[in-house]
Amino acid sequence: MAKEYAKSFYKSKAWQHCRNEYAKSVNWLCEDCLEQGIYKAGEIVHHVIEITPENIHDPMVTLNWDNLRLVCRECHAEKHGEKIKRYSVDEYGFVKTRDGR
Repeated sequence: MAKEYAKSFYKSKAWQHCRNEYAKSVNWLCEDCLEQGIYKAGEIVHHVIEITPENIHDPMVTLNWDNLRLVCRECHAEKHGEKIKRYSVDEYGFVKTRDGR
């Protein structure tokens, strides 16, 4: 979830266009996984230099392709020191992995 100060930026046409064109330029694949020989769809265009209240209006940070990286949810969570649950529990209490098994 975007921080309050960044919400309007992430809703902007400039960001949406930049994000889509960048993802297209890397064939919609997670760049981190691809470096490991894994072909996996990228889902999030990540800012390498984190967006802050001080740089939110600086297009060299926010819209510069040199500061972007397309990653999957797992890689994005890892970059932010989080873990993604790779399972869920159905209505009967059975554990299901993220891929449905």
